[in-house]
Amino acid sequence: MPEPLSPKPPRLSEVHTTELVLPNDTNPLGNMLGGRVLYLIDIAGSMAAIRHAERVCVTASIERVDFLRPVRVGQALILHARPTWAGRTSVAVDVDVFSEDLATGSRSHTCSASLTFVALGPDGRPAPVPPVVPETDDERRRYEAAERRAQERRAAKGEA
Repeated sequence: MPEPLSPKPPRLSEVHTTELVLPNDTNPLGNMLGGRVLYLIDIAGSMAAIRHAERVCVTASIERVDFLRPVRVGQALILHARPTWAGRTSVAVDVDVFSEDLATGSRSHTCSASLTFVALGPDGRPAPVPPVVPETDDERRRYEAAERRAQERRAAKGEA
């Protein structure tokens, strides 16, 4: 029987990344395309999941995305992704997105998303991941929310 994987706190797997919003990323109004934001969320989220699982992870679901404010061409898009909960083979990740006016340093929270990734072994089948161990009140709140979403998904699939 394989040894249990050691629990890991979210801080060990966090991802912080920044992108400059260019004209090719925007609609005719100069606002960043939602699909481009989703792409970057998926990339940042997958990096956090891979860091946590220490193996390849694939996107299983995007449970929630809230677009709060538009992001304008010329602004920086800052993504902060971190694991919030882990099941046997899945890792829940929250991604918060901020826009920054590079000239003034002014930042706005522009988007939040919750995703689930599944870890894969060398054979391409789901593989075990370490548990997430929350350390702060915010991490505990995110852990409980992600655990509820996982239970709701299982109930909807008849696996509860």
